[in-house]
Amino acid sequence: MPHSTKKLGMMFTAAAWILGFLLLALVFSKILERQSNPNQSISTLQTADFQEVVLIRNRNGHYKFDGEINRHQVTFLVDTGATITAIPGELQRDLGLKAGPATSVSTANGLTTAYLTRLDQLSIGDIELFDVNASIIPGMGVDEILLGMNVLKHFELVQRGNELIIRRYQ
Repeated sequence: MPHSTKKLGMMFTAAAWILGFLLLALVFSKILERQSNPNQSISTLQTADFQEVVLIRNRNGHYKFDGEINRHQVTFLVDTGATITAIPGELQRDLGLKAGPATSVSTANGLTTAYLTRLDQLSIGDIELFDVNASIIPGMGVDEILLGMNVLKHFELVQRGNELIIRRYQ
């Protein structure tokens, strides 16, 4: 009987170590995710004159945040170099988007084909825009939506230190 107790003890010890490593991996995964997107939950300041959200720069120097398109949660990447908001083709069905006419667009990876579409709704915190132009780009290779100047032109943008203030006047 002493051998089976010893084996059982070793099995519980091994299981505890494995569980400990899995929990440690989960904690580090959450830390890395928070560093990549520090704006997973943004609040909106609302006054009689304006609505405002403040984004924190991520560890790579970009402004990434969670928002909504057509009432579905998505992750945006602020891209002042994008003329129009660009949506990876893999998200088209999830967001209920219809691909319109094809057009040629110039990206960081060269020329590619994009399909024009319309977004019923786009949210940045509690700030909502409706009937927004966008493009669907098949094979974009990222899961973030590039928030382009067609959306950003509706706001005052102020970058200060590691913060980007996005303000819309009433």
